[in-house]
Amino acid sequence: MHCPSCGQQQVSNEIKFCSRCGLPMGLVAEVLAHGGFLPQLAELQKKKTLFNKKNGVIFGFLWFMLFTLFAILINIANAPEMPIEMCMAIACFGSMMIIFGSLALLPSSKAFKPFTHVPLPQPQSIHGVGQHQALPPQQSIPASAYAPPRAGTWRDTNDLEPTSVTESTTKLLEKEDKF
Repeated sequence: MHCPSCGQQQVSNEIKFCSRCGLPMGLVAEVLAHGGFLPQLAELQKKKTLFNKKNGVIFGFLWFMLFTLFAILINIANAPEMPIEMCMAIACFGSMMIIFGSLALLPSSKAFKPFTHVPLPQPQSIHGVGQHQALPPQQSIPASAYAPPRAGTWRDTNDLEPTSVTESTTKLLEKEDKF
């Protein structure tokens, strides 16, 4: 096993910390032992709750339909107007409170999906088909191709003006002293 931080090869898979950089290796060993994923993350996905936003909104619409149905049945039975108005008020305001409360307070219905391990395809051989070499082919120029410059081909750089900033400043100061 190698340390994912520094690449140091470890003596065994049971070590707690990397011998070079000190990275805790217990979790790395557990990931390797379970094929690239942690079983604790799978446990998180299994926890399903009844009280979530989706179920709250559905319950709010069912609440509205139930009390609307009661109001219709009371109207069919020729009951007094007061129970019909109460059923409609409970249907409208109750369903709005349930829907808004579930959207604001309840957790999302989308479950956390942990990373699932997908094995990578293994190459057929070290130099498999379609693989490119890491470096381009060697290109060399023999040392005999490099020769010292011929006599007289060097440029004389002493005639370049100014040669430095301080020399031009010094020349200006000398001119001022003469006046």
